[in-house]
Amino acid sequence: MTNIKNTILGTIIDRKIEELAIRRHRHTLYDLEQMAQHASPTRGFSNALTHKKPGVIAEIKKASPSKGVIREQFDPAEIAQQYEKAGAACLSVLTDVDFFQGADENVHIARQNCNLPALRKDFLIDPYNVVESRAIHADCILLIVACLSNQQLEEMSKTAFEHDLDVLVEVHNEDELERALLLDERCLLGVNNRDLKTFKVDLAHSVRLKKMLPKNRLLITESGIATPQDVAFMQQHQINHFLVGESFMKQPAPDQAFFELFGTPKSL
Repeated sequence: MTNIKNTILGTIIDRKIEELAIRRHRHTLYDLEQMAQHASPTRGFSNALTHKKPGVIAEIKKASPSKGVIREQFDPAEIAQQYEKAGAACLSVLTDVDFFQGADENVHIARQNCNLPALRKDFLIDPYNVVESRAIHADCILLIVACLSNQQLEEMSKTAFEHDLDVLVEVHNEDELERALLLDERCLLGVNNRDLKTFKVDLAHSVRLKKMLPKNRLLITESGIATPQDVAFMQQHQINHFLVGESFMKQPAPDQAFFELFGTPKSL
């Protein structure tokens, strides 16, 4: 595992360990399995993403640890509708309460108001969280390599596929990417351009790590995509899939912000 001590990610994971115990007390794993069976069918997150170019995962996020509240007027239903209208391939919905002011129910709210598949964006640490994600109607989960062991990554990704969930595996450096490549090839690979310790963003990070990928693997660039020039830089290096949140959330009209950044995505 990456050394995340004295980072915001380390602080978040400490809280998630406490939160997991609380959630287990609220619902047993059996409870969640029953809820998952009655959740709305998954919509094929990976398939939706790969069939658009650019393929954009548009994020629904109220706040962040570094910026505080990003969007005062926060309506997940309206935001989801705007993203769909603008041409997003998928949604990313923050569910973390303490650091991002998210909520589990925002996944269902967003999906009820559009036809896009949704990633549950949270800091998952146990297979319990994976089943829970399906129970709250998510189509995909995020696994952050920096805060998970190889065994956790294997167990959680396997649990996800057993529950018809897609998996986005997020890495920050070469070592983490090597670990991510040990997982099932169905896993999507995301590169976070933000340094865990300094919070500085380096878009060239995605370009460097893309060179390590087998040609058949798709890379999603995350963090720091703020201008059409940023998008063009990625596309010049054959990176056509993006996860964007803050650039949309801080604008009055997320759909207009989407158009300004990407234009209208085209089907492949």
